[in-house]
Amino acid sequence: MKMLRCILLMLAFLSCPVVSVQATSPVIPDEVISAVIPDESTSSVIPDPIGDPDEVDVGEILFGHVGDSYGWHLTQWNGRHISIPLPCIVRSSTGWHFFMSSRIEHGHEYEGLFIAEEGRYEGKIVERGTDGELTRPFDISITKNVASLMFTAVLLILLVLWTARWYRSHDASEEGAPGGFAGLMELMIMMVNDEIIRPSVGEKEYRRYAPYLLTAFFFIFLCNLLGLVPFFPGGANVTGNIAVTLVLALCTFIAINVFADKHYWKEVLWPDVPLFLKFPIPIMQTIELFGLISKPFSLMVRLFANIMAGHMMVLGLVSVIFVTVKLGPVINGSMTVIAMVFGLVINCLELLVAFIQAYVFTMLSAVFIGMAHQGGHE
Repeated sequence: MKMLRCILLMLAFLSCPVVSVQATSPVIPDEVISAVIPDESTSSVIPDPIGDPDEVDVGEILFGHVGDSYGWHLTQWNGRHISIPLPCIVRSSTGWHFFMSSRIEHGHEYEGLFIAEEGRYEGKIVERGTDGELTRPFDISITKNVASLMFTAVLLILLVLWTARWYRSHDASEEGAPGGFAGLMELMIMMVNDEIIRPSVGEKEYRRYAPYLLTAFFFIFLCNLLGLVPFFPGGANVTGNIAVTLVLALCTFIAINVFADKHYWKEVLWPDVPLFLKFPIPIMQTIELFGLISKPFSLMVRLFANIMAGHMMVLGLVSVIFVTVKLGPVINGSMTVIAMVFGLVINCLELLVAFIQAYVFTMLSAVFIGMAHQGGHE
């Protein structure tokens, strides 16, 4: 029960900082815009590839579906895009503004704010300054990825509480292991705790870090699974967003370096190597400090790249169906069959990847934390 309460606290901690990171996107230079397709406005301007195959923009379809947006696009019916509007929270030159994203969809403007259709701020909420230049206001809007992240956190809390409810109402020592969903949760918790956290961190310290590592595992796993669901409330590319993986990696970085023991910092600042390698020129110290940064960086990029690549492969195969329409019914029909078969296979592999990436992130985090507590393995 104590571990379950710690998991709930870690969930609240993980979900809060991502909102601010997610909502404030960096400025992208103009020369990069052509390579990185915008995100927010795609939910309302996704082309109809069936109606006019000559205007199919594969890049816009691919990056539009895996990118973020101010609204949650559901479907298209009779030429109209049906989406769930999300709250926009913006501080512009005229003050704070709170409104729903439906007010600025399809090129509309609300209180001087609108979504830029081109340029360096393409797809972002902007305002026009007195000199006519577009400026980016302070934006902490609840975008699709942020909404999905909050939904995942709430869902995971409910799943943990559901499991804890069984243990409060049953005596496991007399009734044995639980069955059904509670049994599945116990199996996964024991697997992560006994096979990953305990041997990697060490007997003395593993209980201290188990709540965070278990939270990270289930959070990533659930986000990956929901990302494979093609309809609401799934379909958001949460772990394929580098801002989310950055926050997760930052949490591991803090767990490693803030709570490390003295032996760890001795190896970093004064390693056991010949003197000329560390004084007067700090060669080994520089290498060790570079290693401090490379560990969370590898966690961030690995999770982001693997999840993003899987989504792009599936969407790329689906796009082949529309691209080959003008090549005739024979070629289009054969490519449709091939694309659907390969898409189904890759989707099945994505289920495995969803688990593997959560497993790998948790395992490497546990290993890095264990390296910072050398005494915990004694």
